[in-house]
Amino acid sequence: MFFIPYTLASEPELRDYDEFDIPQGTHIPVISLQEFSTAYCEEGDVLTFETTSDIYMFNKNVIPEGTVLTGYIDKKNEPIIGTNASMKVFINKMRLPDGYEVPIKSYIYTSNNNTIGGELTAPAKYIRMPHYQRWAMFRAMGTLQCVPGGQRKMGEHVTVSSGANLIVVLIAPIHLTHSELTN
Repeated sequence: MFFIPYTLASEPELRDYDEFDIPQGTHIPVISLQEFSTAYCEEGDVLTFETTSDIYMFNKNVIPEGTVLTGYIDKKNEPIIGTNASMKVFINKMRLPDGYEVPIKSYIYTSNNNTIGGELTAPAKYIRMPHYQRWAMFRAMGTLQCVPGGQRKMGEHVTVSSGANLIVVLIAPIHLTHSELTN
């Protein structure tokens, strides 16, 4: 008869597998792992980003530093006269440092409705217009002032460099059953 001793110390440490939600609207700071631009990237090109800090909910590290986010260029607009090029980047997958993958719905955040670029271009020419001072009106003295004309310059491509600090904003909550152990 064989006797195998059983000790409590031999039980494995179990992770915290409680379910929790990361709410919609959460901002996640990331850096871009490659350069992408409207000049040479197309819609659907895969992009990767990495988190730069730990995201905590109460005392739980829900998104650890070094988490890789993967997404793609959702919409791209070429430059036209008067407007620079623009693009939207959709993030659809989050891979934690231990290899666990979670589907997410988020965009790279900008104040322009999550659109990178799309600004108005500079005027193509300026028009000289007289500007009269009210106190000098009796002498008909004035100055010439340059004001923007009606035409605009051709738009330019927008480029996000490798290592650029960006913010990812969640558009749907993330339902997780997995988290890193906190020390």
